Amino acid sequence: MQKYLLALLLALVGCRRAEITHYQVRKTAETQAPAFAPPGMRADGIPDSPAASLASSLAWTLPRGWSERRAAGVRYATLKPAAGGKIDVSVVVLPGPAGGELANDNRWRAQIGLGAIDERDLAKARSSIKTKAGGTSVYDFVSDGNKKSRLVAAILVSDEMTWFIKMLGDETSVASSRSDFLHLLRSLRFDAAS
Repeated sequence: MQKYLLALLLALVGCRRAEITHYQVRKTAETQAPAFAPPGMRADGIPDSPAASLASSLAWTLPRGWSERRAAGVRYATLKPAAGGKIDVSVVVLPGPAGGELANDNRWRAQIGLGAIDERDLAKARSSIKTKAGGTSVYDFVSDGNKKSRLVAAILVSDEMTWFIKMLGDETSVASSRSDFLHLLRSLRFDAAS
């Protein structure tokens, strides 16, 4: 009880000041960030992609009408399908197992409002595609409810990296781009890093 009274007393004493103060600090040479980037970090503060250190990089053939933009950090690339609507296609690379297949699938399911699954249900949900880059696990999830979301994602494990190729958006937009997305997945290969 004494602790609560002491805490209340301190709160009341600390709240008696009605004035608000703020400070402005002018940027000087001493307060600005250095112009160099530490190892593994770009000068703009974004971490280098883990793929930057690889002897070869993941490559693909874009379906007709699709476009791509290389990204930074763990997002290796952003792809834009020909179909309109709300849709995001990303290529992400992470070192190591990146949490494992089940944890990543359950995170994806949560993104569209679905509950977690176990290893048995994971095996049922998995389909496989053989690519020049190696075996790729593919998952296709559709949310419940009136306004459905859909996620089609692939996991490719190679060397010491895990690659995630994910298409997420409105159910109808993803459905109309699904065939092209699977074509893109079948074209995965490793090219010499540039």
